[in-house]
Amino acid sequence: MTKLSEIEKQRYHRHLLLDDIGEKGQEKLKSSRVLVVGVGGLGCPAIQYFTATGVGHLTIMDDDRIDFSNLQRQVFYGIDDVGKHKAIVACSLMTKMNPLVKIKRLVIRANYNNILAIIKDFDVVLDCTDNLKARYVLNDACIMADKPLVHASVFKTIGQMSVFNYKGGPSYRCLFPEPEGVILDESQTLGIYSMLPGIFGLLQANEALKILLDVGTVQSGHLLIFNTFNQQYNQLKIKRNPDNFNKETLAVSFSNNSNKI
Repeated sequence: MTKLSEIEKQRYHRHLLLDDIGEKGQEKLKSSRVLVVGVGGLGCPAIQYFTATGVGHLTIMDDDRIDFSNLQRQVFYGIDDVGKHKAIVACSLMTKMNPLVKIKRLVIRANYNNILAIIKDFDVVLDCTDNLKARYVLNDACIMADKPLVHASVFKTIGQMSVFNYKGGPSYRCLFPEPEGVILDESQTLGIYSMLPGIFGLLQANEALKILLDVGTVQSGHLLIFNTFNQQYNQLKIKRNPDNFNKETLAVSFSNNSNKI
């Protein structure tokens, strides 16, 4: 495990004072590798806190460009960034925010052809995407590679969050087996309350940090649902379906670049 430098000890001093983190925990974070797929409303707050917290290796993956309508909720982009690639702008901003963190950008879209080669070296993957197809791609790849997947999605004023494929826990397909009768990419047609993705992006970052530090209770096996307009929380239990973890079946789907999506 990589030791902290003196400047890192100063920067992360308040973490070092916590019994559940301390210097050893901060060294874990420094050695950790996190992949954030999607740097929109969910991804913006998540990568800000990973960067500030000192996650040593952060990769940002997104092929989308910044649209003027994104500025309502994607909080660190500005008017001058409109038209630029999100991953490029985000990588530059985060590098300035904390040059002690190694930040890499991938200006590509996750699909069944490329994702397995990408995620193999990461400790945890965040699904900060806004379309169903990417969620199934990331879920299936994380099962194949034995990686925990921190998922969140938002709809108008309601968000949901869970951790999949964590220590024998359920997967996204245990919750939603197939996207039958659902539009796979409807993000451009929905309204979204500006605060909602910020809240859930932070919740995702929190779950990822607990996984990396091996502390607290991870949101595995339950789906958290929160309505921002009435402050109502609900927890739904997710039952694990062993059939969704058959790697031989998934391998065929990857080779065919299909998997019923």
